[in-house]
Amino acid sequence: MKMSSPLLEIHLDKFTYGGETMGRLDDGRAVFVPFALPGETVRVRLTEEKRNFARAELVEVVVPSPRRIVPRCVHFGVCGGCHYQNLSYADQLAAKTDILRDQLARIGKIKNPPVRPIVPSPQEWNYRNHLQFHLTGEGKLGFVGAGAGAGARPAPTIIPIVECHLPEPSINALWPQLEFDPGAPDERIAIRAGAGDDLMLVIESDDHRPPEVDFEAGISAVHVFADNPIVMAGDDHLTIEVLGRPFKVSAASFFQVNTPMAAKMVKHALDLLPEKMDALLDVYCGVGLFSAFAAPRCQRLIGIEASPSACEDFAANLDEFDHVELYEAPAEDALPALVTQIADLRHVHAIVDPPRAGLDKKVLDALASARPESILYVSCDPSTLARDARRLIEHGYRLAQVTPFDLFPQTYHIESISRFTC
Repeated sequence: MKMSSPLLEIHLDKFTYGGETMGRLDDGRAVFVPFALPGETVRVRLTEEKRNFARAELVEVVVPSPRRIVPRCVHFGVCGGCHYQNLSYADQLAAKTDILRDQLARIGKIKNPPVRPIVPSPQEWNYRNHLQFHLTGEGKLGFVGAGAGAGARPAPTIIPIVECHLPEPSINALWPQLEFDPGAPDERIAIRAGAGDDLMLVIESDDHRPPEVDFEAGISAVHVFADNPIVMAGDDHLTIEVLGRPFKVSAASFFQVNTPMAAKMVKHALDLLPEKMDALLDVYCGVGLFSAFAAPRCQRLIGIEASPSACEDFAANLDEFDHVELYEAPAEDALPALVTQIADLRHVHAIVDPPRAGLDKKVLDALASARPESILYVSCDPSTLARDARRLIEHGYRLAQVTPFDLFPQTYHIESISRFTC
């Protein structure tokens, strides 16, 4: 019989990126503990051990932090969706700012990173316009449980839920009504909210047959199999409004989950871009959130996006402009091929909005070769931002400023917009 690890009592020192707090074991190794706070003494059980660090589950808070508050949700600490419900919102913002600054200094090797005050979300709760669920074996909606991961950490477990305080009210009114057959195939269930409380149910599965599900009349429903959407009811897209401008967003397309914060990010990006540009590169342009507002300022706008669905939406969302080009290809393939086309242009600027993995090295080298006067880097991961910032600086760019945006209250996620100049 496998014996569980003994309990260890440790003191915790600092937040780290990923929703954990770091302390030290007796042998000097760093240990990372979720759902705990700096300054606390806790009892933990090790769940993963490596040569230089370990991870542990929180068993008991022996000496709590004076900043600890009572979480709102009954699932906090079991569900893996939220990480900071035990902190006031002001303390969450401070923690995220410190983490971003630490990542830029430690990974990016940037002394005194120019991090500006974080932009808070207007809503601390009920802000998400998109929420994804998984199904339990009984056909109930749930989330991936805390602690799921690689190595010695437990395999993903789906936690059935009875409440969630993150989605917009219209989503929260719908999801408890959804019913699926027990033993349904592995499916990802998403609900998206658009303008005027329009709702879309998106079911992704590895089965070509649409699942049987009871849902409320009047909402759209789409089954996505092998990236091919099949409309079950209503439309194949939603309309989401940002700063009064409507955006077509199809079932398989990405869009920022916090609509008011998307507006704040667009305004900030426009403040950082000049009023007139010869060309603007929008790399990983998605459905055209930034391009739609920046297009009137440039003589030539070049979008690059790999997702076919997002490209279709981009074309619809920027149909009014005649000077917009769109390349449907991975950025690492398209951007190097475009460098010679823009080499003779004088006032070129760029926006990059990569996935969590950050910029592919080919993309970064092509950017450096194209030499835009400024690069706006929209990041959803401070660690890959810090890595890429270091590389851009090595190519002769200067990090002028970094502004964090809290698109994901109650979670560890940190969005930011950085401006690099040459």
